[in-house]
Amino acid sequence: MASTELTDDEMLDEMPRLGLGTWQNTEGDQCAESVRTALEAGYRHIDTAQAYDNEESVGEGIAAADVDREDVFLATKIWTSNLAHDDVLSTAEESLDKLGVDYVDLLYVHWPANEYDPEGTLSAFDQLYEEGLIENVGVSNFEPRHLDEAREILDAPVFANQVEMHPLLPQDELVEYGREHDINLVAYSPLARGEVFDVPEIQDVAEKHDASPAQVSLAWLLQRDGVAAIPKATSEEHILDNWGARDLDLDDEDVAKIESIDTRERQVDPDFGPWN
Repeated sequence: MASTELTDDEMLDEMPRLGLGTWQNTEGDQCAESVRTALEAGYRHIDTAQAYDNEESVGEGIAAADVDREDVFLATKIWTSNLAHDDVLSTAEESLDKLGVDYVDLLYVHWPANEYDPEGTLSAFDQLYEEGLIENVGVSNFEPRHLDEAREILDAPVFANQVEMHPLLPQDELVEYGREHDINLVAYSPLARGEVFDVPEIQDVAEKHDASPAQVSLAWLLQRDGVAAIPKATSEEHILDNWGARDLDLDDEDVAKIESIDTRERQVDPDFGPWN
């Protein structure tokens, strides 16, 4: 098994760069077990959301793991129907109750859509931050224009922007924006829902290093300055395989080959996506 101790290079500020995503992991016992398994394998970053309908199970997995709560970087997200000021406050408290924790390390605006009102929504996030119920303020699926507005309104810093990102959607503009404004990028669907497994360039690099295509895609993300990744995995096999990406060092030739991929595919594309 890969080493479980995180190095400075594997952290973005206090956020571990490789975490466990839990989207579509809604079977209670399975979700709790996958979280426990990941934490005991060395993961220290767990990501959930109100919309995933699994916060209670995630909390059970954290409680069951032989890892102290304060060593876990825990993130959740406020859904679009709960983004009015008072709803942010009340549903954030509900999320804490479901998770069984006194605070979360990172709370995201899930999408700039539906009930999202920059002034009202973000002032509630500031209040939660000031009260110590959240350690960091994050946004998700924001484009540069939304980030500009959020940075203008918020008193708290924007810690992270969580977006779909993988070799088929490298998000170069957002990566550069994050570097310029000290906003971490957190890649969701970092394996493009399995689409990266069939990309010849990724297969070639995987064969060269005797690694899996998943490890190659994750290693490429983790070697990008300012980027973290939260692949979803439920089985112990996939949890451990993804964790092995930490030990894969891609050379310049590998990176160039991956970045030569000219296919562009977005896997998560709702009508209310800000790019539509």
